[in-house]
Amino acid sequence: MKIIHLTDTHFGYTGQKIYQRSPQHALTKAVESINREHSDAEMVVITGDLAHAGHPEAYTNLQSTLSKLDIPYHLVIGNHDHRPTLAETFGNFEFDENGFAQKVIQTERGVFILLDTVKEGTHAGTYCEQRFQWLKQQIDSANGQPVYLFMHHAPFDTGIPAMDAISLDKAHGEQLGNLLDQYSNIKHLFFGHYHRPIAGQWRGIAFSTLRSMNHQVRLDLNDEKMIQGNFEEPQYCVVLLENDRTLIHYHDYMHESEEFEIGSPFVAHI
Repeated sequence: MKIIHLTDTHFGYTGQKIYQRSPQHALTKAVESINREHSDAEMVVITGDLAHAGHPEAYTNLQSTLSKLDIPYHLVIGNHDHRPTLAETFGNFEFDENGFAQKVIQTERGVFILLDTVKEGTHAGTYCEQRFQWLKQQIDSANGQPVYLFMHHAPFDTGIPAMDAISLDKAHGEQLGNLLDQYSNIKHLFFGHYHRPIAGQWRGIAFSTLRSMNHQVRLDLNDEKMIQGNFEEPQYCVVLLENDRTLIHYHDYMHESEEFEIGSPFVAHI
């Protein structure tokens, strides 16, 4: 099974530039690339910060761009988003019984659970008791099927201190870890927010994130007071879910350099 993971589209109102650049061009190119190269994927999942400031026209512009995808897409909410405005634009946007933007997608490879980690009035994340109870219920209902989690904020520090200051709050990150420790079927954690390609494992669970559709966070493991940005190329991830493995291919789809044939894998080369 193939899916596409992309994140942090940060759309603005028509003509708005986010840090001197409009993200619409990059997402348009991503959609074209996905349609051309990966139309056999089951879906696209976008892990939050869909708009830069929750502006109604930003979501309208985003919907217009995503409507050109040949495959379905699913949205995760981020700290730059606004739940009511998002729901007004995307009529099929789902909420749980407590009003949080969370849902479950049943797939042939297992259960995808999309989480809402938004903490109102701040760029940091949180996960309240109501959300924990909902998540536990969904994992229990999976009945041992593989579970893949999608969220915006990371529940752990990544070593980039200025970003870790606005990750999921430490107490709830620990609580989430304690909950997931109870299960052996949590296969992968996909998140956004960091605007950087990062992968590894946390408490035995594999995780990955990637660059955004617009501005990136520079790799700075020292500065605690200022998030450092740049304009490295955007990317999306091609995710291959197999019975015995999860493969993540980072695709810098706007990269331009000379392409050439290296040679057949079946012929010896000097």
